[in-house]
Amino acid sequence: MLTSTPSVLRLQRTIVVGKRAYHDLQTLPNKKPAISYGPPGYSAVSGRTVTVFGCTGFLGRYLVSKLGKLGTQVIVPYREEDEARLFKPMGDLGQIVRMEWDIRDENTIAECLRYSDTVYNLVGRDYDTKNFDIRSANAVGPGRIAKIAAECGVSQFIQVSHLNASKSSPSKFYQAKAEAEELVKEAFPTATIIRPATMFGYEDKLLTNMAVWPIWWKLNEAQTKIRPVHVFDVAQAMANLLANPQLSRTLNLPGPSTLTYEYLLDLVTSVTLQPPSQAPTLPKSVATVLSKLAQNIWWPALSPDEVTRRYIDDAEVPGDWDAVGVQPSEIETHALTYLRRYRSAVNFVRPAVFPPRPSPPAAVSPHTSFFDIS
Repeated sequence: MLTSTPSVLRLQRTIVVGKRAYHDLQTLPNKKPAISYGPPGYSAVSGRTVTVFGCTGFLGRYLVSKLGKLGTQVIVPYREEDEARLFKPMGDLGQIVRMEWDIRDENTIAECLRYSDTVYNLVGRDYDTKNFDIRSANAVGPGRIAKIAAECGVSQFIQVSHLNASKSSPSKFYQAKAEAEELVKEAFPTATIIRPATMFGYEDKLLTNMAVWPIWWKLNEAQTKIRPVHVFDVAQAMANLLANPQLSRTLNLPGPSTLTYEYLLDLVTSVTLQPPSQAPTLPKSVATVLSKLAQNIWWPALSPDEVTRRYIDDAEVPGDWDAVGVQPSEIETHALTYLRRYRSAVNFVRPAVFPPRPSPPAAVSPHTSFFDIS
């Protein structure tokens, strides 16, 4: 039987890990040191303690996983115990610390970030609930977290907003995101603002929802333009910010291409090998009335504000991916991964064939007449 004495284990660790180097020491903005040690990866200790508010959401799950693989100790505040169970295997023993909290209780907020040097705020809700309206969840709450983080001496604060955040937007959700940016900057002037576009991935509200409810994506004749981005890319970009704590600015993270809902519906149809949807295109007024009625059911459904957002194009702003060291991937690269489950058993292993992308309209010369047929 093979056995290992404690001295042999210590020798193996010395050989594998080696001596510490200068790059193992990182000075945080508050002048405190963060010293990393151990083998690279899951079992490492990065010397950083991070709190991720909103960790049980779509983006938060992948961010915690990325941070855990870096050897970061992650505080994961939760409201429901069942939603926090999935975090247990995302980090080594003692690296994932679960704590119950309430966004309205400043004491629980302070307890969750008391020993953290970095705070990510991903808290948000894109529809009203009986406990929180859109503004309370997306603006008031983040402002409260930023204020307490500044009082507790947190060195780095990262706020997740949206690419279309604007105080003048017809959407209450986009208005609240813009207000949150102002409140966070007021309380924590050196905060980093992340503005991702609509994200896709496992359990998303884009590709998988299109496969189930295509009728709701035909609003505006399906001509609304969005810039979908992979949730893995956004999570990796946010994890990379730990290595650059001095980056206090607004970072736009759109997808690499601007696509219409019409193309994305064709993409879903082509990948799932299902017949195209014959559902009619609903007028905006009818869709708004139906979405208000849908608020009476117990599971999340299309909200009136989401109907408004289906008519808003994504902002055409340049991406800041170079600043976070990530190259975003196209949606076709991952479409089969997330849509294969909607195929029939007969077509399950067939290769994916993507529809041709619509070519952009050709530029018209100022000297060209539209009536010139020669």
